Amino acid sequence: MFEVSVEHTFAAGHALRNYRGKCENVHGHNYRVQVTLRGEKLDPVGMLVDFTELKRILRAISDKLDHVFINDVEPFTELNPTAENMAWYFYGELAQALTLVDRVEVAEVKVWETDIQSATYKP
Repeated sequence: MFEVSVEHTFAAGHALRNYRGKCENVHGHNYRVQVTLRGEKLDPVGMLVDFTELKRILRAISDKLDHVFINDVEPFTELNPTAENMAWYFYGELAQALTLVDRVEVAEVKVWETDIQSATYKP
């Protein structure tokens, strides 16, 4: 099994709903997202997926959240913008974008809110 990973960063604000504590207030993070893809077979060039293409896809997803109030962006108008839910969101967006590459799947998505705390979604 082969795995490849890329990371991307973006900055955004959010506020947690139904939470009692400092994070119920509007605040921001410099998020870091790491995506890991896996698959059994390489392409004719010897790659699981081109890093450049994977970074382009991840950047396009992140751009929707960069320098905005995440609570105003679907699906986070209803879904609480926790790191866990953001990891799940990135997984879904990536899985949809990669449907044409039948030899790879998203193995995991990790979202850091700070250097010392992160959440991971694994399908």
